[in-house]
Amino acid sequence: MPQARRKTPFSGKAKKQQLQAKKNKTLIMNTSSGTNSYDVVSVNYQPNRSKGRGDANRYALKFYRESDEELRMKKEDALKSLNPVSEKEMEIDPTDFFPKEISFPKRPPWDFSMTPAQLDAQEQKYFREYIQALQATPHWKEMSYFELNLETWRQLWRVLEMCDILLLIVDVRYAGMMFPPSLYEYVVNEQKKNMILVLNKIDLVPASVVAAWKQYLVNRCPELRVVYFTSCPGYNLAGATSDKAGLNVRRRKGRQRMCAEGATKILEACKDIVSGEVDLSSWEKKIKEETNVEFEDDETEVGETILEKSDTTFYTHERYKNGILTIGCVGQPNVGKSSLMNAIMGKKVVSVSKTPGHTKHFQTIFLTPEVRLCDCPGLVFPSKVPRPIQILMGSYPIAQLREPYTTIRYLAERLDLPRLLRMDHPENDDTWSPRDICDGWAKKRGYLTAKAARLDTYRAANSILRMALDGKICLWLRPPNFTQEREKFETCEEIKYVKWVQALTKDEDIPSSSIPSSDTDDRSADDDSSADESDNDEDDDSDDRTEIVNKFAALAGDE
Repeated sequence: MPQARRKTPFSGKAKKQQLQAKKNKTLIMNTSSGTNSYDVVSVNYQPNRSKGRGDANRYALKFYRESDEELRMKKEDALKSLNPVSEKEMEIDPTDFFPKEISFPKRPPWDFSMTPAQLDAQEQKYFREYIQALQATPHWKEMSYFELNLETWRQLWRVLEMCDILLLIVDVRYAGMMFPPSLYEYVVNEQKKNMILVLNKIDLVPASVVAAWKQYLVNRCPELRVVYFTSCPGYNLAGATSDKAGLNVRRRKGRQRMCAEGATKILEACKDIVSGEVDLSSWEKKIKEETNVEFEDDETEVGETILEKSDTTFYTHERYKNGILTIGCVGQPNVGKSSLMNAIMGKKVVSVSKTPGHTKHFQTIFLTPEVRLCDCPGLVFPSKVPRPIQILMGSYPIAQLREPYTTIRYLAERLDLPRLLRMDHPENDDTWSPRDICDGWAKKRGYLTAKAARLDTYRAANSILRMALDGKICLWLRPPNFTQEREKFETCEEIKYVKWVQALTKDEDIPSSSIPSSDTDDRSADDDSSADESDNDEDDDSDDRTEIVNKFAALAGDE
C-alpha cells in the first residue's frame, strides 16, 4: 500500500494570517483622476481563489475609503457628549439627498454591429468619464458611499433592458433615502415602462409612518405604484414581538409559509398594469394553493454562479415576449430582495445573507410559466445620504467599518439606547458619549480584549449596529410634515392595508390562514380594526388554534 502524502507544516502564525484574510476580505486600491487621488475599498475581496472557476471578485462592492485625518477627527468626536434630537428633526426630505446633478450610470448607446470587445471598451470609457463628471460637481465632497464596480452596474443595465415591470424594493425605515428619483425618471419617462415600489419590512415601523411614506412618494411620482410587504407576517413568527425595554424581537418559526398577503398585493399591481395582455391566473392559483404549505427555512434550490467574462451581451426588449411577464427586482443591499423573492415563491430559491453584496449577479427565476423574476445584485446609488444612515440601512458592511462611533452617535441621539439596552454608565456619569455607549454595552456583555482584558468597544459597537440593522433596535425616519399630520395618518383608511399585510387583527390575535374565496369576503369587509404591533402572544406555535380567513384580498380592489 502506498503511503499517504506527508502533511505540509502549517504554523500558528500562518493560520492566524489566513483567518484574518478570510475575515476582512478587503482590498485597498489607489485610483487617480486628474489631480485627485482616492483609495478604493473592495469589500468582500477573496484573495485565494482557485483558477478555472471565474473571477470571484468581479462583482465585489467598491467604495471610496476615508482618509486617516477624517478617521482621527471622528474618533476624537466620539468622546463628546450626545445631543438628543427632537422628533421633528427625524423628518427627512428626500430631495436633499438626490440633487438633479447626481444620477446613476446608464448604458451608453450600442448596436449589433459592435463586437463584445468594442462594447466593453466603450462602457469602460463611459464609466470613467461618469466618475470624473461626478468628481467635478460641487456635491462630490458631500457624496456618500456608492457602487464603483462597473460589472455590478452592467447587471442593472441588463435587468432594466429585460424587464417589463421594475420592482424597486426599499426598507420602509429609510424609504426616502433608498428611492433615487433618477431611476424613476429613466424607467417611466425614458423607457416607458412601469415601476412598482415595494415598501418592505413594514412590521418594523408603525402603520401610520408606512401610510405617510406611501402618500408622500405617490404625490412626488404620480405614475408610481406603491405596495407593502413583509417577509415576517404574524403566522411566520413565534412569541412576543418586543421585550419589556422596547427592543424588537422577531422569532421566526422553523417552518415558514408563503407571505400570501404581500404576494397578493404585488399580484394585484401587476394585473392592473398588464390589463389582461398576460395571463396571470397561474400566479393567482399558486398563491391560493401554497398559502398553507410550509417549507423549511434552510431549503435552497438556486445557488450562485460566477461569470468568467464581462457581461456585454445584447438584448432588445420586446414587451411581454412569448406571453411572459418579466419582473426586474432592484434595490440596495440588505433591503430584503432575496427574502421577498423567496416569500413570493413560497419556498427558498435565492440564497440570503446579511452581508452586503451577497447576491453577486442577476438571476432569472420562473415564478410560473408566464411570470419570471430577474434579481439584480444590491446596488448603492450615488447620493448625499449621510454615511451613518447608509451603515444603519446595510449599504456598507459593518465588519469593514474603521470608525463606528459616528454611526453610534447618530443612533443614540435619536433613540434612548441606555434605556433600550438596560445598561449603566461605565463611569457612573450623568452624560453619555458614543464611546460611553459602547463601553457600557461591552461591560454588560462581557466583551473584553484578548491581551489586556480591556473593554472591547469595537466589538460592542459592532453588536449594537447589527442589532439596528436586524431591526431589534429600530430607528425609522419620517417623511416631511409627519409630526404635524400625525393624527391624520393614525386614523387613515390606509392603516388597514398595512395591518393586514402583516397578517394581524385586533379582535383575534391569530394568524390568517388562507387567501379568501368570494363567499367569505363579505363577512370581513366591514371589519376596519387593526392589530397591535406589539404582539405578546406566546402560543403562536400551537397547531390547534382556530383559523380565520385572510381579509386582505377583499380590500385589494378598493385601494
